[in-house]
Amino acid sequence: MLPLAKVRAKIAQVFFNLAGRRKVRRGLAAFVFFVALTLLISVEFMPQRINLMVGQVSPTNVFAPRSVTYEDKNKTTEARNIAAAQVEKQYIIDPQVSIDVQKNISNLIADIDKIQTDESLDEDQKISKLKETIPFSISNSTLKILARPNSDILRKLETGITGLVSQAMDEGVTQENTTEVEDKLVGQIPNLQLETPYNSVGSDMIKNYLRPNKFDDPDETRRLQQAAREAVPPVMVSIKEGEKIIGEGEIVTEEHITKLEALGLSRPVLPVSSILGSALLVALLMVVVLFYLYQQNREIYKSAGHLYLLGLIVFITLGVSKAIIAINLSQWPGFAALFGYLAPIAAAGMLIAILLDSRLAVLVVAVISFLLALMTGGQIRFAVVALIGGITGVYGVSKLSQRSDMARAGFYTGAANILAIFSMGLISGTPLGLTISSSLILGSLNGILSSVLTNGAVPYLESSFGITSSVRLLELSNPGNPLLRRLQIEAPGTYHHSLLVGNLAESAADAVGGDSLLVRVAAYYHDIGKMKRPYFFIENQMGDNPHDKIAPTLSTLILTSHVKDGVELARENKLPQGITDVIEQHHGNSLCSFFYHKAVENNKNESVTEDEFRYEGPKPQTKEAAIVMLADAVEAAVRSLQNGTPERIEGVVRKIIKDKLMDGQLDESDLTLKDLDAIAATFIRMLSGIFHNRIEYPDMTKEMERRKKKRATGR
Repeated sequence: MLPLAKVRAKIAQVFFNLAGRRKVRRGLAAFVFFVALTLLISVEFMPQRINLMVGQVSPTNVFAPRSVTYEDKNKTTEARNIAAAQVEKQYIIDPQVSIDVQKNISNLIADIDKIQTDESLDEDQKISKLKETIPFSISNSTLKILARPNSDILRKLETGITGLVSQAMDEGVTQENTTEVEDKLVGQIPNLQLETPYNSVGSDMIKNYLRPNKFDDPDETRRLQQAAREAVPPVMVSIKEGEKIIGEGEIVTEEHITKLEALGLSRPVLPVSSILGSALLVALLMVVVLFYLYQQNREIYKSAGHLYLLGLIVFITLGVSKAIIAINLSQWPGFAALFGYLAPIAAAGMLIAILLDSRLAVLVVAVISFLLALMTGGQIRFAVVALIGGITGVYGVSKLSQRSDMARAGFYTGAANILAIFSMGLISGTPLGLTISSSLILGSLNGILSSVLTNGAVPYLESSFGITSSVRLLELSNPGNPLLRRLQIEAPGTYHHSLLVGNLAESAADAVGGDSLLVRVAAYYHDIGKMKRPYFFIENQMGDNPHDKIAPTLSTLILTSHVKDGVELARENKLPQGITDVIEQHHGNSLCSFFYHKAVENNKNESVTEDEFRYEGPKPQTKEAAIVMLADAVEAAVRSLQNGTPERIEGVVRKIIKDKLMDGQLDESDLTLKDLDAIAATFIRMLSGIFHNRIEYPDMTKEMERRKKKRATGR
């Protein structure tokens, strides 16, 4: 066997090998997020526990933090027991008992008749025989009468007694009412119109032979009692939000404890079924979001960093919401119960819209709103407000053009929340005063809180996850940025050129569905490398051209080096990678045709290769980098035109785009021929407006002299 130390080392190696795999890491991260989110929404980490017992004096006032309707099990049990007790005891009648009793009576009368009609017996023998036959005692006087033959009256006695007994036993004779039935039947014997001695015999027969034939049926009784219990609906009790549950100094009763348990204020443990249900729901919602990303946004789905960022935003937002909901203001319990409206779900929507994708943000806001309802015990009103405010926040930041849009998005979110809270207050029957105050205060605070959280979190999240947000791009587009300020001072011509390129590229990006903000800002910085040798670039020259005094190869080296210098400056100033890529790719491996042809003319007897006069590249890898390349080229070319008519501008623009396409500079970008046509149309329209022919104004000095002369001569 292997030593224990080697086994441990082997297990550790296997674990680290697995942990090093991308799928395993993502699976572990998803599992951790799943467990953490399940616990967050289903477990009270700081429960508002009120420890009271029946018979105890309450030390404080307790108010309901929310409205709830619950089943009072004690009252339900009591009502069902009452219904069961009202069910009469069920009996079963044995028909054989009635038959036997009637048979006994008929047999006795038959025996009496037989003795009466036996002519072989004298009176004394008949009396003696009757005493032996009749099972009950009879007086001698009655016996003497019975010894006399009288068949008619005996048949009448038999018919009458068996009829009474049959009727009584059909209704049922119980052990409890046997005496009562006997007395009733005896009282009816005179109605048979018999002689007195026979009445006495009939009474004795009833008392001797009558017996119970109606017996308890416990099974049927229990069945009917159970049916009666089930017919009683549960006793439901409603508690209104802010309702006083128990007052200070009151004696705690079972009813108080039941209400506290229904509100979750004295629940001993969280039911396992509740946690399992929450876990299943969280798993389903995670699958929904991942499936959406797989179908609609594969780039985010494949990026582990983006998925981690998404999970972090969701978890932090719900964590902050849970902390806010847990705040307890004993002075204003009704108001504190509405703190679910403060849940900053809109912050999650705005962060995801800014850092990742607006459509994804809408889906995640809906998912978080659903989880918020689950976290607050199924209070849908909080979820509705969160959904409305969250979607408003997403659309508020979906197209940021300046930093003030962030604050404006918070204002829109607050306004939407105010209207939503007011609507939900009217629906739930909250007092009008509380509805108005809560909607104004909580709705406004939610908008402010969401805006503040978004502004505060964006810089940290984008730096931690390497994301260039629109907020960061807006900051970089500010003319007061140190790098742009340097460009404006050290290379003013390049700065002006960059502004024009930015405007052209931004409009072109809008026309083909590119990231217009990234294109504009990247265009501002695409030539920052020219600050190292500004006067070697024609837009910054104010006198002699230094390239006239140096070799074409050296001129090419100086010109092409501005790309490398720009990349170094971008990295030193920690510009986003997207902008750095545009700086590096905006010339691709284009040919410096002017200096190439100059070198060919100067070295007619020597071979000159194009490779010496090309930029190092790489070619544009994205639609945005290609647009900046084209905008840079056409702006410089059109600016050099002597007579910028629309026709000449169109010819230059289309020629440059065609040359770039034929040179292979656009091969690795995502631009299509249709995109190139839209870009060309945009460039032509904008450049025609910028470089149109001006009206030649007259010489104002000569015009003023002419007017003076005319006034003097009167002509």
